[in-house]
Amino acid sequence: VWNGTAPASTRRLASASASASALALTRQGRSPVEGGSEPARQQHTGRGRGQERGRGSSLRTFASAPGESGSGSTMGSKLLELPKLPSITAPGSDAGSWSGDLLVIGLFDNAFDAEKKAFTSEADLGGLAPALVETLADILSDDEFKLKPGSSKSMRCVGNGGAKHVAVVGLGKQEGAPSNKLRWGKSPLHLLGSTLRSLSKQHKCKTAAVLLPPPSASPAAVEEFALGAFLGGYEATRFKSSPPASPASLDHVHVLGAQGDIAAAVGRAHALADGHLVARQLVEAPPNVASPVHLADYAKWIQAAHPDRFTLSVRGRAECEAMGMGCYLGVAEAADAEPQFIHLKYTPAGAGSSSDAGKKRKVIALVGKGVTFDSGGYNIKAGAGSMIEMMKFDMGGAGAVLGAAHAIGGLQPENVEVHFITAACENMINGHGLRPGDIVTSSNGKTVEVNNTDAEGRLTLCDAINYAVGEHVGADTVVDIATLTGACLVALGQGIGGLYSNSDALADELRGGGAKHGEKLWRMPLEDAYFEHLKSPIADMKNTGIRWGGSITAALFLKEFVPEKVDWAHIDMAGPVWDEKNGGATGFGVATLSQFVVDMANIKDN
Repeated sequence: VWNGTAPASTRRLASASASASALALTRQGRSPVEGGSEPARQQHTGRGRGQERGRGSSLRTFASAPGESGSGSTMGSKLLELPKLPSITAPGSDAGSWSGDLLVIGLFDNAFDAEKKAFTSEADLGGLAPALVETLADILSDDEFKLKPGSSKSMRCVGNGGAKHVAVVGLGKQEGAPSNKLRWGKSPLHLLGSTLRSLSKQHKCKTAAVLLPPPSASPAAVEEFALGAFLGGYEATRFKSSPPASPASLDHVHVLGAQGDIAAAVGRAHALADGHLVARQLVEAPPNVASPVHLADYAKWIQAAHPDRFTLSVRGRAECEAMGMGCYLGVAEAADAEPQFIHLKYTPAGAGSSSDAGKKRKVIALVGKGVTFDSGGYNIKAGAGSMIEMMKFDMGGAGAVLGAAHAIGGLQPENVEVHFITAACENMINGHGLRPGDIVTSSNGKTVEVNNTDAEGRLTLCDAINYAVGEHVGADTVVDIATLTGACLVALGQGIGGLYSNSDALADELRGGGAKHGEKLWRMPLEDAYFEHLKSPIADMKNTGIRWGGSITAALFLKEFVPEKVDWAHIDMAGPVWDEKNGGATGFGVATLSQFVVDMANIKDN
């Protein structure tokens, strides 16, 4: 159901005479004179609720996003298109007979004996010409070059036929027997794929081939390589007036030495990469483009890409008021941008058929924080280190959830129903916005004293979690993901997400899913004693505690909205959402969530 932008509506007042439904969806304590009627407010401000982004100057709006300057929809815009990815196939030829622009040879560190300056029996060079093998040995004889994961050396080949450029890329130490120890960081094969993409850009290559050593030529290994190759070439150019000229873009990659049919493995990597790119594009987009309506448009685009698997509902302000989402709407109150409560539902193939009757299916809800710009509200982000200019990435959780939705649409797991939910809005400032000291009421009736308007993400998430565990979804497992606290960034740095959960099994599944594709999660404690800092003398709870342990108290706040029977996890991705050194938006969370869903679908016994 596509409901679009909600009509203008008046905020209800939580007075003693208010109905129970009105109490659930309002800010408490404001008189009718202070609140005013909606027409009076329009007269005062010069704009109504329906005038999304009506800011008085077309220069404030990105011209290529028509929905932001009038129509309310960016559908049809090139901003919703994903970059074209190269094809990856296994031609069946060996390295000696392959011809093209770039040949990449992956080698473990035991493939070359530095003392003897010769290749060992572990090296499989796939029929390369002796002269080329000798040249490669000379390259590897350089004492400063080691076959560490992702390290590379390349050379230009002169002569007829064969590869124009040949590169050696390190894979590090060859792993022994499989163990239960989780990988920490990107795999050597993922780095091999991303290095191939970088080398192809450097040498302006249209075709490339990779020679995988036999231990790393299985379909599972090819999947990791392919994911690295798909993601390694990403550039954020959509908002440049003159994108950098690219004389050649990589069109085809051939996998030499592959064992078995790799088509399915490459397909899985492609689906995951597409989801990753959705998250990157959403998170990198400026807030005058990536409004709540833009997130809703992306959800609509995802549903249209997989119409047999997804249904979509988008609720505006009036619908959310009717559902009592006072915490969420309190955050959205000061913004010109209309809040958009987005719910994508994935249903596996065969659901509802006669053979499906009586089948018990896992119901998972993935909830992402969708604050498309966070000014901090009246507790405004100010001064050095406030990062207000980066607060476009405060919808990183929503980006991860929508990216995971697109990936799941491509992967099509069975035996699982998945709901992708985000309460999208902006956190802004004006005369009728949320104030420190206000009390808001969540959709499950809990009241929250707002002692800090810059702790807004948990207010949007609590109503989204209520929705996920209530009658609309009825999830038995909920995972929320959010750029929630600077405290987690301080604790774990920029490369690691914090993981909280009321279930050890769920936490292990999420850590394992992230580890498979190189996303780092660290289990954090839910220290119940710290909830003391969230107690309020006049409401059920406050939205922030003391300075210390801020990431823990934020998780404890969210836990209050999760029924005991529901398995729940919270991922604080404030650190890994952005990496300025390596291109900005990271797409963090997509791989973890997608792999988690696939793994849960493969567990037959519920």
